[in-house]
Amino acid sequence: MSWWDTDDEDEEYGEYDEADVRVRPNRKGSRPRTKVRPEHADADTGFVLGVDRGRYAVLVDEGAEDEREITAARASELRRKSVVTGDRVDLVGDTSGDEGTLARIVRIRERSTLLRRSADDTDAVERVIVANADQMLIVIAAANPEPRVRLVDRYLVAAYDAGIAPLVCVTKTDLADPAPFLANFAGLDLPVFLSRTDAMPLDEISEQLVAHRTVFVGHSGVGKSTLVNALVPDANRATGHVNVVTGRGRHTSSSTVSLRLEHDGRTGWVIDTPGVRSFGLGHVDPANILGAFADLARIAEDCPRGCTHLPDSPDCAIIEAVEAGELGESGRTRLDSLQRLLATFA
Repeated sequence: MSWWDTDDEDEEYGEYDEADVRVRPNRKGSRPRTKVRPEHADADTGFVLGVDRGRYAVLVDEGAEDEREITAARASELRRKSVVTGDRVDLVGDTSGDEGTLARIVRIRERSTLLRRSADDTDAVERVIVANADQMLIVIAAANPEPRVRLVDRYLVAAYDAGIAPLVCVTKTDLADPAPFLANFAGLDLPVFLSRTDAMPLDEISEQLVAHRTVFVGHSGVGKSTLVNALVPDANRATGHVNVVTGRGRHTSSSTVSLRLEHDGRTGWVIDTPGVRSFGLGHVDPANILGAFADLARIAEDCPRGCTHLPDSPDCAIIEAVEAGELGESGRTRLDSLQRLLATFA
């Protein structure tokens, strides 16, 4: 019999053709992924209150009757983008806020401000602290631990670089006179609140915080969490103490979280952050550093083009003004702070 013979023994399968063949799909998927993402036009919008191990607490419909806090996860298309406390985000899925439900963050709205820091001044990797804050309350202690001029200068640089208005609260003023320390910032338009261990100016501070989103920053042990708990009684932020041997505070707040402040029928938001002992400025544009020293910036308008304001800079108007005594006793300290920061990026 020839192989051309049509009398094939496989004739029992003649009812099938190639269209009936089933091909096992590729382990990675046989269909190419589309780059077209849904618009999510019906997404709800809220702002992130806090982040905990990949889950985001988001407040939706703030101030409305239907205000609710929901738990959300980040959508896969945002895996390369960080979502931080203060972000305004769009959500889909179950946004009812019922127990056990999980929504999905699909979009991050444009940020008005972004407060960042780096591990040190040479570290190009920035660490985002909070988004969309419009005020920064720098909390320092008059003593125990001793206040650090350089650290406050760095907070000011970060605030001005981000477009955030800085405020200062000095705690523990019953332990030491804060006047000599505050003299270092006499040239700045900087609101200052003085707080004693047994008497905090809560009404005065609250009046400044309502209708704002204010991020609290400070060295460990200065009493930042204690102040937050006094302003927001149900905050329950952990508090610590200062080591009597090292003079250093212990980190108590481990995460950044937004807390609602209520005062005289008005509201604001307090954003508490973990205490830090250093604040790197590796992400800051050196051109913006001078903006943190408003008193010196005005004088710098008379500097020659390209002036670095460093000690070896010829004809620097700031250096000449300090040497002439035009900036008073704190002038040299202010100039030294500016030059130390500028030298880091020189």
